[in-house]
Amino acid sequence: MADTSLENEVKNEEPVASGTEPTTPSDAEGPEPPSTSGRADAEPKKKKPTVVLIVGMAGTGKTTLLQRLNSHLHTVGKPPYVVNLDPAVTHVPYGPNIDIRDTVDYKNVMKQYGLGPNGGILTSCNLFATRFDQVIELCESKTDLDYILVDTAGQIEIFTWSASGAIITEAFASSFPTVVVYIVDTPRCTSPQTFMSNMLQAVSILYKTKLPLILAFNKVDVAKHDFAIEWMEDFEKFQEAIDSDSSYAASLSRSLCMVLDEFYRKLQSVGVSAYTGEGMPEFFEAVAGGAREYDSTYKVELERRKANRAAEEEKRKKAMMDKLKNDVKNSGEREVPLRKGVPDDFEDQFVEEPDSDDDDGYESG
Repeated sequence: MADTSLENEVKNEEPVASGTEPTTPSDAEGPEPPSTSGRADAEPKKKKPTVVLIVGMAGTGKTTLLQRLNSHLHTVGKPPYVVNLDPAVTHVPYGPNIDIRDTVDYKNVMKQYGLGPNGGILTSCNLFATRFDQVIELCESKTDLDYILVDTAGQIEIFTWSASGAIITEAFASSFPTVVVYIVDTPRCTSPQTFMSNMLQAVSILYKTKLPLILAFNKVDVAKHDFAIEWMEDFEKFQEAIDSDSSYAASLSRSLCMVLDEFYRKLQSVGVSAYTGEGMPEFFEAVAGGAREYDSTYKVELERRKANRAAEEEKRKKAMMDKLKNDVKNSGEREVPLRKGVPDDFEDQFVEEPDSDDDDGYESG
């Protein structure tokens, strides 16, 4: 099926320019001439593109916002690499470079496994995750790329709380600077309880991915997000907004607001409009800040985990080698009967006497 589309695209990709002339055998044998340019002999390391993972509740405008981001980057001369991870969408307003629908048929998955819509989406994402190494290879093969935009399925829990979502997120984060953008439907957050529900969802994503998180208040052309910023920065303002409600939910929101105060301080938030394009420069400034945070925190932690994993593997290999040596030593202390060499009468065992009974019987027969 379209599984081969990823492989064909890999084959058709142009080789990455190395910036140096090919080395001939004569050049390799002779000494290098002294450098007169004064610059370092080694070429500077290529800057990796920033992955922008767009997640959010259904109906918040994720796909429409991604189209606006795509259009803005093309306008400023920085076309992104776009990945669609929603297998159930019938139409996307942008042209994805990699589309899960080219690899997995969502309706066939539902029919084959007897699943409903959500189960079909989840299974399709799980199947696609088994080939995600090819997606990473395609992204790494691109040159002069600043951003990789990733659109996720409408049901947020399918991506953020599934095995495939964790695999995809960690695959991107282990190869590129990665930022998670949580889209908030601003007009629906004017209620303090709804606002607090969105903040708790954002906290859970931050806790699970441990990646830089940006709150993008979408649809600011319909309702400005100033009230949300005020609630995040001023605890008393949020208390005033919720004082009129004496329900248990309101009391819980008051308590949670105090708990999330530190979370608000370290969180980047920006207002955007997928319809008008408002807030695009501020959005990409926040993405750049998230990429710097990735380099200073997540990347360091990733290298530490890799080092620990390598140390554990080395320890395991050493333990196995010590066990093998111990087994060899113990077996050497026991006498094992071995037949060494060939006895002198070895050939005589297979040589019969000329006048044997067997020969007489054979001749008489």
